[in-house]
Amino acid sequence: MNPYDTRPVTQPSVVAFAQGDVNGNGVLDNVYLTGLKPNGTDSPFTTNITLVIQTGGSEDFYSIPLESNAGYDPALFLGDFTGDRIDDILVSINSGGSGGFYYYYIYSFLNNRPKDLFNYETFNSQYLYDVMYQNNYKVLVTNQTLNLSYILDISNRGSEYLSEIYNSDGTLKLPVQGWVSSLNTAYPVDFDGDGVYELFAFQRIAGRYNADGIGLIQSPLKWDGEKFAITDDWQYAAVLGTSTE
Repeated sequence: MNPYDTRPVTQPSVVAFAQGDVNGNGVLDNVYLTGLKPNGTDSPFTTNITLVIQTGGSEDFYSIPLESNAGYDPALFLGDFTGDRIDDILVSINSGGSGGFYYYYIYSFLNNRPKDLFNYETFNSQYLYDVMYQNNYKVLVTNQTLNLSYILDISNRGSEYLSEIYNSDGTLKLPVQGWVSSLNTAYPVDFDGDGVYELFAFQRIAGRYNADGIGLIQSPLKWDGEKFAITDDWQYAAVLGTSTE
């Protein structure tokens, strides 16, 4: 065995940068995502992604590790999500998986104290769904947690697709059950124009298999003082683009 490891050592590099007052002292802070790139490759894949904050006007650095810390296109967004007029930190990372999932975190750094406001894994476990195909080319989507139901009309999916599921009279050949995916994407949106951002979350509604996307669940999430939640049962379901073949 060679006692000397002569492979090149990769040093963390800055993969995203934003500037804003995140600790509330009125001075702009530098916010970074750092990560490691594979040695000797041009791959956009990044590992060991870490949130780093340099407080304004100082040499003090704070490092916040991320639980899901590997993926593509890591990005930062700074904005007020809680209503305290101080910037919070939204981190997004593309998982690169076939399901089109992103990892999302939102942190407060008020008074130099990091606080986890949003975690995509917590969101994924927060709302439970049922997806059941029904007669007459309909799909019933039920949010069990909020006791909300949506009917999707899939009659324009095309005769080849529908004939695999339905008889000619529109009745189901067999029971078919789909599912709602984990969080796919989310966007900061100030819906009511008050300067405080909500998080607009999207989840795919899948039919018989993962690539059989039939719709989207759209959930505006607002900070309620303790967590991000769907307020006033404000949630939507939409049918994805259809085919008339």
